Amino acid sequence: MISDDSLLPTRSVISARDLAYDDLGLPLAGLLCWDEAQDGPRPGILLIHGGAGLDEHAREQARRYAAIGYTVLACDMFGPGVAGNRERVMACLLALRDDPELLVRRAWAGLAALAGCPEAAGRLAAVGFCFGGMTALALARAGAHPADADLAGVVSIHGSLATTRPARPGTVTAQILVCHGASDPHVPPGDVTAFAEEMNRADADWELIMYGRAMHGFTHRDAVPGAPGAMPGVAYDRLADERSFAAARAFLAGALGS
Repeated sequence: MISDDSLLPTRSVISARDLAYDDLGLPLAGLLCWDEAQDGPRPGILLIHGGAGLDEHAREQARRYAAIGYTVLACDMFGPGVAGNRERVMACLLALRDDPELLVRRAWAGLAALAGCPEAAGRLAAVGFCFGGMTALALARAGAHPADADLAGVVSIHGSLATTRPARPGTVTAQILVCHGASDPHVPPGDVTAFAEEMNRADADWELIMYGRAMHGFTHRDAVPGAPGAMPGVAYDRLADERSFAAARAFLAGALGS
């Protein structure tokens, strides 16, 4: 378990560079992070941001996962001119949510960009938060990509579990970890039950961990209930943050063989 102030171990030397890529001509701009203290290319993680876009939370998490030995691409699911504009953000989120093929294709564009980086090699995983968690699960539900990229595992952290396109038996090839707040009002218990039933019908390799008292967005340090502009039902939870990171770390080590 990590402590509150140990997101980046002191022995790590985290480097980062902007990475431009595209989805069928739509320009996208991610942040690639890796640990200079480790020799050679590392297994890759696609870090998928929440509903606000590629913000400081996503960048912090990218560095956090890079510090434990992965090459991490904090991807861009929106494209230019969206983040920071509430109306455009909502329109983009709804468009992606309501079109699973578009959602998966946009995420695969990030995975392809990651796989093409010299800092990354071997198997890949996706880790997503909130909207990003939903996206990571959509990748798993969609199954193998025609490009044969080896997506070995996906992690959803306080992400939406509902879907309009449930997994079919035999489709899910990636291992799945879901980290969920037991008091999350944005993901009701019925969604949790439906997800479990869906994964069992699909014969997927999955696990779900629930954190008591934790609400939605429990890894967001600036989510303080009652603060100006605070979203109801969203709150940072230190224990859930630490425990979910430890669970994801162990899961990724197994899925990626690292």
